[in-house]
Amino acid sequence: MNHSSYPPASFVKNNFLLLIPALAVLGLATQCQSSKPATAVPAPPLAATTPAAKEYRYESVPGDPLGVRIYKLENGLTVYLSDYKDAPRIQTYLAVRAGSKNDPATATGLAHYLEHMVFKGTSKLGTQDWPREKAELDKIEALYEVYRGQRNDPAARKRTYHQIDSISGVAAKYAVPNEYDKVMGAIGAKGSNAHTSSEETVYQEDIPSNQLEKWAAIQAERLQEMVPRLFHTELEAVYEEKNRGLDSDFNKEFEALNAALYPTHPYGTQTTIGTIEHLQNPSITEIKKYFGQYYVPGNVALCLSGDLDYDATIRLVDKYFGALPSKPAPVFNAPVEKPLTAPIVREVLGPQSENVMLGYRLPGKATRDGLRLRMLDKILTNGQAGLIDLDLNQQQKVLEAASFTDLNDDYSTHVIYGTPRQGQKLEEVKSLLLGELAKVKAGNFPDWLIPAIINNDKLSRTKGYESNEARASAMYEAFIERIDWKDYLKQQDDFATITKAEIVKFANDNYGENYANVFKRTGTDPNKVKVVKPAITPVPANRDVSSAYYKQLTAMPSTELQPVFVDYKKDIQETALRPGLPLYYTKNSENGLFNLYYILDVGTNNDPRWGLAADYLQYLGTGQYSAAQLQQEFYKLGCSFSVSSGPDRIFVTLNGLDANLEPALKLFEQLINAPKPDAAALKNMVAGTLKQRQDAKLEKGVILNAAMVNYVKYGPKNPFTNVLPEKALKAIKPEQLTALIKKLPTYQHRVLYYGPRPATDAAPAVIKGTPTAEAPTDVLYPGLLWTLRNGHKTPAKLTPAPAAKDFAEQPLKDKKVYWVDYNMVQAEILFLTKGDLYNKEMVPTVALYNEYFGGGMGSIVFQDLRESKALAYSASSRYSNADKLGRSNYNLSYIGTQSDKLPEAMAGMEALLTDMPVAEANLEIAKNAIRNSISTERITKGNVLLSYERARRLGLDYDLRRDVYASTQKMTFDELKKFQTTKVKGQNQVILVIGAKDRLNFKELAKYGAVQQLTLKEIFGY
Repeated sequence: MNHSSYPPASFVKNNFLLLIPALAVLGLATQCQSSKPATAVPAPPLAATTPAAKEYRYESVPGDPLGVRIYKLENGLTVYLSDYKDAPRIQTYLAVRAGSKNDPATATGLAHYLEHMVFKGTSKLGTQDWPREKAELDKIEALYEVYRGQRNDPAARKRTYHQIDSISGVAAKYAVPNEYDKVMGAIGAKGSNAHTSSEETVYQEDIPSNQLEKWAAIQAERLQEMVPRLFHTELEAVYEEKNRGLDSDFNKEFEALNAALYPTHPYGTQTTIGTIEHLQNPSITEIKKYFGQYYVPGNVALCLSGDLDYDATIRLVDKYFGALPSKPAPVFNAPVEKPLTAPIVREVLGPQSENVMLGYRLPGKATRDGLRLRMLDKILTNGQAGLIDLDLNQQQKVLEAASFTDLNDDYSTHVIYGTPRQGQKLEEVKSLLLGELAKVKAGNFPDWLIPAIINNDKLSRTKGYESNEARASAMYEAFIERIDWKDYLKQQDDFATITKAEIVKFANDNYGENYANVFKRTGTDPNKVKVVKPAITPVPANRDVSSAYYKQLTAMPSTELQPVFVDYKKDIQETALRPGLPLYYTKNSENGLFNLYYILDVGTNNDPRWGLAADYLQYLGTGQYSAAQLQQEFYKLGCSFSVSSGPDRIFVTLNGLDANLEPALKLFEQLINAPKPDAAALKNMVAGTLKQRQDAKLEKGVILNAAMVNYVKYGPKNPFTNVLPEKALKAIKPEQLTALIKKLPTYQHRVLYYGPRPATDAAPAVIKGTPTAEAPTDVLYPGLLWTLRNGHKTPAKLTPAPAAKDFAEQPLKDKKVYWVDYNMVQAEILFLTKGDLYNKEMVPTVALYNEYFGGGMGSIVFQDLRESKALAYSASSRYSNADKLGRSNYNLSYIGTQSDKLPEAMAGMEALLTDMPVAEANLEIAKNAIRNSISTERITKGNVLLSYERARRLGLDYDLRRDVYASTQKMTFDELKKFQTTKVKGQNQVILVIGAKDRLNFKELAKYGAVQQLTLKEIFGY
């Protein structure tokens, strides 16, 4: 489960507002229709009423590219359905209009904690003996109310908590932990999760289409009742989640920004996860009350997109959800903020790198100003041709800068932030950011930029329509936003009507001295706190038991779906552009977008300068174009390019609107064949690279997962430290890097294309009409072979790629504990074991082992360390297959925990790795998960080509999932145990620890091997 109070969803993932369906429908009008009567679905052995055959009225919008139907059940529940048959799967969201802004001011974090509890089951799901369990749960609820009233009496609180802990152990004997997760795993669901933000709590599942009825049954069961089962162990997990937030400087910074912008509204007065005070004094009674108030049909929407039948699906939904009682939800009255008249400045200290963040408060997302904000944001940052993109990032005036939006119902926040170059003051970065805003206010941006933003926005949506996640997300966005679907679609048409004059006026009206300014400086946080947690007694995992409801639900019949595996010989057309230059082709039959790749088997292992050359390219022009003009031309064409160098491969990528493939390819080829050296750009890039290296040493994720892991796997000289030393970096010449870039098309490589045009050598015909996102049928573009043979410039004979250079893997024969000192609340631990060389024969066993042991929320590791012992918010273990033939597999186990729990957490993980618990029920769930998942997965579109690339690296010429599907269903626990005993148990392991020196227990660490501190210089190589 995650919460998204900070950073906003628009910052950390695709902003689905940009993926909303909208295209050119003028005069959108709602249509009311009726679905056809359908054959009733056979009733399962569960309590559910089957309505008599009836017609279900729905609304739809003419020209809606998603074909959404919106139904309203008699009890007020809203249902959005979209049929998209890319694979026999359905993305589902259960969205509740209840977020952290609805939390009582005296119990912040309640909506988020409730989200966690909804996964615990009901009086039917997750219990062995409900009457007995309920009696104990009632006692626990009453004791928590006593506990809350003892804030000023520590001794009494300790006694009361001891009672809570003791009775919780009794109640847990009757519970079936993770039973919901087991159901989802068994039916082949993916991405089982939820999130809470200011406006919403949303539960998500990606399910096989043949398991829709089981999904509907269990979701309706969850919606009608919430049982606070295993409350105090889950509270420990929320404490850990809070501590993870306290270890994130960005979280603290964003929280400070909102507090300054919203001194009255809950957006700023309370956070999604809540205060420490409130977390340490929870009320089950308040949580139940909140559930009863907000989790009612009229406040909930079901949003489904995928391989579904509209009529049968709405009947199933009504069958299970229709009986839920109707009840009005509380009305939220948004506090009105007073205008800001002067900048509010705040300062945040922490160990991570410095930056400055500016925030402006604006109207909510459903307003015209909400659309204007989206436009202004894209004028500043769009990844290619925004003012910040070109004036600050490409000219390297700062290390990095960007603009993003946090769009909400009552208000929206526009955030502009930047990180400084070496020696640059944050105040200077702030001035530069405000300077870009000033350009918008003065209208100092090109006239073509807004039309180009509108076109690229349409392309983004077209691409988004290929994802059920984006399609279903658009539906729940509309519901949370409280606007009709036709109006939600119309927002995009309205977005396309925004003019330059309108934006200039909007910027002048709304962007003055009315901002909040947070300086994030590197230093020790004087306000650093942690959630202190009472001792907890582990509760039983009860792995081999199940509820009667679980048995009934899983016994429900479902249609068996057969897997469809990729046939590389049939699904990929292989030809040659010329001798020695192969082309791998897959047709895009869905829209007018293309992806083109040149892939070379050479990389930074051969020469670390390849990485520098790839980065340098973005700062270079060619021919008549400067670097900035080149980016603008690509943006106008609806295309983009990139060059990225890994250790042993370089990907040269061009993608976008296929109607503009020829002009985009011409520009791209000109750039890589004749880049113009720029000494000033190189000097700035080198300085920026050195600053980025210093900043990396401040990031705990980079320290643990990149620097330490590579140091242990390969020694001091490894792929991570394989960079040019500072002296050599400063001495490099522009011509050396442009010479490398020019070599790209001269090496042996392969070309991959996924797009709409046929792989023929037909010459171009007269082009009629205006190219659009969907290439018009009357436009005769040249065939792909003609285009690439004429446009992709290579020598007659290609140079063989240099011999592969891989770093030697260390034997890891000694038990060692490496640790790095880092100022943080938690401690994070990795257990690393080297395995065998990659062998495809092991892959099926590894797949079943991972699914059973450490794969997800229903796995042994998660159940034991989080659910039973409450030792961590996050815990996992995975045996990872190598991604390249001839390289080793590794077993990697992770646990993030409170520093004072480190001894118990390490002992818990070690015990599981040594003696894997036997749970036949979990094994069957793991088998079912693999079977249902693979039988409904479809590798399609451009993923076919990338799947083939991965297979080639492993020496495979077929879809290896075929072996996994066939073999795992016949495996016994003895076979799994044999794998664990020979490949995991007792293997020499290296343990990596990052944490604060004064909080780590070194006596405990010494039990696992020789303890050695690593310095940042040792693991970074500089």
